[in-house]
Amino acid sequence: MRAHHQRAAQALGATVGPGGEFWGWAGRTLGAPARTAAGTPAWLRLVAARQEQASGKLWTGAADAQNAFGDLDGRRPALVGLHDETEDGTGYRAELSARVAAPVLSADLVLHRDLDLPASWWTALTETLQKLATATTDRIAVRPQYMARAIPQFVGIPPPQVTSWATAHGDLHWANLTDPLALLDWESWGQAPAGFDGAMLYAYSLLRPDVAARVRAAFLVLGCPDGLAAEAAVCAMLLQTVNRGDNLALEHPLRAWAEELRTRCTP
Repeated sequence: MRAHHQRAAQALGATVGPGGEFWGWAGRTLGAPARTAAGTPAWLRLVAARQEQASGKLWTGAADAQNAFGDLDGRRPALVGLHDETEDGTGYRAELSARVAAPVLSADLVLHRDLDLPASWWTALTETLQKLATATTDRIAVRPQYMARAIPQFVGIPPPQVTSWATAHGDLHWANLTDPLALLDWESWGQAPAGFDGAMLYAYSLLRPDVAARVRAAFLVLGCPDGLAAEAAVCAMLLQTVNRGDNLALEHPLRAWAEELRTRCTP
């Protein structure tokens, strides 16, 4: 990964600078601060996958988002270069993006500390997501087939009817957010049940009840009938990760959330 990261930098005319490596889940991605040939601060991210899987939604997310939104009024780091390479049955895609100066709000997807974010930050977040929600796309963040299978299995209710679909970031957790506001990592964006991003952020806030309550206050669809499908989908997704041995710290609050959802579905 390091060798391909360096080769991608050379191909894109970028220089990888000091600041350390940032590895994604299971070593699938490698990111590092860089500078473009013009000296502009940038971020170089490399993703790897088996050659036959080096395509599709997760592979093209950043490029598709750039074509659809640009920098989303400054809330999304603009993509400035791409480089693809294949070697020994593995595909590599390097994405050179504008660097966001502010650090992420959490080093972990799950929030383990309280946050004191101003009202203006929450307003910026909800307004950005509202603008995103209206975008037209054929990308899918959550498939109805997945909901039909996973929600009964992990939440214990029939899949709720989706009252409306909207375009979502698809992976809205605290390690993908900064203050001042920027939304990072656009691999997963696409159509999802309305309220999906708010439900995802709520799920990753469950260990900090004050922050979780603030999320619910910002996303009023949560707790309402129109948000039930999104909440059930997110709860099922994260309980599935717990079943696989990930996000174990969230198991108890996720199961409590699932019980709440079952109660809401009881006539």
